Amino acid sequence: MTSLRVLAHICAFINLVLADCECGYSITTNPENRRYVFTDILESDFIHLDITDGIQTYGEYGWAPQAFNMSHEVARGPYGESFTLQNVISDNIADEQVFGGSGTKGGDAGLNLIVRSEIKDGMVTGADVSTTEPQYYHGTFRAGIKVTDIPGTCSAFFWYMNDTQEIDIEFLSSEFDRSNNTFPVNLVLQSQESKDAGFDASKTGDFKKINLPFDPTTAFHEYRIDFLPDRVLFYADTELLTEMNGTGVPTTAGNLQVSHWSNGNMGWSRGPPKTDATTTVSYVKAYFNSSLESRQADYNLRCKDPTAATAICAIPDNNATFFFSNVDNMTPNQTTYHENKSGRTRQWRPLSLAAALATGTWIAGL
Repeated sequence: MTSLRVLAHICAFINLVLADCECGYSITTNPENRRYVFTDILESDFIHLDITDGIQTYGEYGWAPQAFNMSHEVARGPYGESFTLQNVISDNIADEQVFGGSGTKGGDAGLNLIVRSEIKDGMVTGADVSTTEPQYYHGTFRAGIKVTDIPGTCSAFFWYMNDTQEIDIEFLSSEFDRSNNTFPVNLVLQSQESKDAGFDASKTGDFKKINLPFDPTTAFHEYRIDFLPDRVLFYADTELLTEMNGTGVPTTAGNLQVSHWSNGNMGWSRGPPKTDATTTVSYVKAYFNSSLESRQADYNLRCKDPTAATAICAIPDNNATFFFSNVDNMTPNQTTYHENKSGRTRQWRPLSLAAALATGTWIAGL
């Protein structure tokens, strides 16, 4: 009976101690004013997060620089592509309250992705960083990016499963022209249709070239992909650029990547660049539904009343300095990364005791 009385006392205060956002994170699309809720979160503040120090294990922070080669035949250009760990550089700011300026290594603070001008063994060396779990299904994916102004490269933020299940935001620096304010971005769904067209998505209905209303090489801007069940929306700084809703919309989970490359293809990246070129990523924020059964079970455990006032948290638009993971009690049952005296650490935010009791079965003492 004592255990039952303790249980009753704890349950009386459950509404006071349950975490915010336990039922997810939401967006509202326009013009239909429809809300979508996503269960999981991965926020990566690359201004302060060092993923290249060599200390952490592979993918410990949810991301890992990639090392691989592509022949010129596979890359579909006169040069092959070589992605190296050395071309991915974390240039951080020590002060966690500062989100702009130069990093300790002298460049723009963030994750620097470098394409080298030197050709090595018939290949142009570039940079690619990928999430290490292909669990990212429907979701909203945002990246703060400052694109290189050196002609001859392709900078990309994309969702990827395979060559026919891919969502791309790509910047071709050779297309930029300050003299007439031409700054296009290429928005692409790579699909079976584009594969059948020789991987030329421009021959399908899932390709758009949109001129940006700003110069993407002079400052960081937020680029966003909303991967929804029936369509994909592309944004720049909260402005909807286009919507794609054909057969090219992916039907499976995948991963997220940021990359910077060149292969000399005159129809795309051109180049190689005449000098080393750097594109910098300040953050990636992913709010998504996980394909992992373990994460789905975690969600069912923690979310019991999605109608509660703080159960679902609206995702702020184009806010480079706000991270749910930096706020107490807003990332229950999620993995986040925090700074302590010995550096940034990986932290699991478990459910509170009361939440566990509320969503589980109490058997002790019965």
